[in-house]
Amino acid sequence: MRADIVDKVRAAGIVGAGGAGFPTHVKLQFEVQQVLGNGASCEPLLRSDPYLVEHQTDLILKGLSTVMECTNAGKATICIKSKHDRAVEKVKHIIAGNGFARDIDVFELGDYYPAGDEFILVNEVLGKIVPEGGIPLNVLAVVCNVESLLNIAGAMTGHPVTDRYLTVCGEVRHPIVCKVPIGTPLDELIRLAGGSSISDYGIVIGGPMMGRVAASGQEPVTKTTSGIIVLPPHHNVIRDKQKEIERMRFIAKSACTQCSRCTDLCPRNLIGHSLEPHKIMRHLAYTPGMDGEILEDALICSECGVCEKFACPMMLSPREINAVLKQKFLKEGVKRESKRQTFNISPFFDTRKVPLKRLMERLEVTKFDTHPDFYSGEFKVEEVKIPVKQHLGEPAQPIVRAGDRVKKGDVIGEIPKGALGARVHASIEGTVKSVDDDHIVIHS
Repeated sequence: MRADIVDKVRAAGIVGAGGAGFPTHVKLQFEVQQVLGNGASCEPLLRSDPYLVEHQTDLILKGLSTVMECTNAGKATICIKSKHDRAVEKVKHIIAGNGFARDIDVFELGDYYPAGDEFILVNEVLGKIVPEGGIPLNVLAVVCNVESLLNIAGAMTGHPVTDRYLTVCGEVRHPIVCKVPIGTPLDELIRLAGGSSISDYGIVIGGPMMGRVAASGQEPVTKTTSGIIVLPPHHNVIRDKQKEIERMRFIAKSACTQCSRCTDLCPRNLIGHSLEPHKIMRHLAYTPGMDGEILEDALICSECGVCEKFACPMMLSPREINAVLKQKFLKEGVKRESKRQTFNISPFFDTRKVPLKRLMERLEVTKFDTHPDFYSGEFKVEEVKIPVKQHLGEPAQPIVRAGDRVKKGDVIGEIPKGALGARVHASIEGTVKSVDDDHIVIHS
């Protein structure tokens, strides 16, 4: 039965919908003790996860049960913030009514950041610490985003991943949660939300903490696009994501006071990992080049952004620096060995959780904290630009050519033989307009 489930999940092209896009069929090949369904909606402003828990409850629980069966897990937990009370009540009601109560329960999270980080989630729910550089499988757990669970339920009936639920918010006239074909241009999402309320704007893909700034409104939605935020181009969220590494080093040298607040509030440090951002900042400020053992600690950074968006009184950018360092070391094939064998939770863990309300005030996004409705109207897009790499691992290999006719759900990109990857499917019916190393364009 496990092999059948894994094959169906692989065929559907399912990847982690709430993170970097790890191919889901790989993590389902192992036995674990407990499955966690992550509906925390970790980032400020994003609302699609609690929407799905409330409105697609049956399918999410079906997906969760499928993962339990596949991994031989004895228990599963839906994790969601208490403040999403309608979603909490709905999932509890259905669990009780369907006799799941002994095997599946609900864990209510506080309204803090980053509640949805899977290392933090594992510790909160299970009381276990995932080791440095490890994954939840190391502590016999598997974490699946609730949209991934929804997609797993679909895979069991032969439905591949062709669409994405996401939030459109910020400086738009009608913020929404919507479901759109993968490959839809960001500009189309803004139009769907009534258009921008300002004439000049930038677009953040993802949340204000871990998201990135889009190069243009023609960038496409992918399997991991949790939302887009429209903001003025000078807004601090956009400005801080566009700093160059040398400028960040120069500012750090002149302004970093080595107060260690970035380390004190670092979620990884709080669960006992040997990550000390203030020491990385000190090394970069006073040592030429970008090498050194202390810099390799950036490889265990989650890039949550607490250090720079909430902790640093000087508004420096440890997170952005760590992101640059991680990419450098990954390209060089640097392997960081764990520096600790045992990990101890900080006695300050609970008191140093970052309240979401205060975080949004610091980010200057409180006015965008609405509860958008789901867009239930008809939405058609004439052309989609589907990336062949929407996941960790190797890009999918296109198996279509320009001029081919495809139906929604047809496989258009296959996993390279023997590689870590995920299939890609047509998200609309139409004609393949072009195929290159990065994208497959389909016109309806």
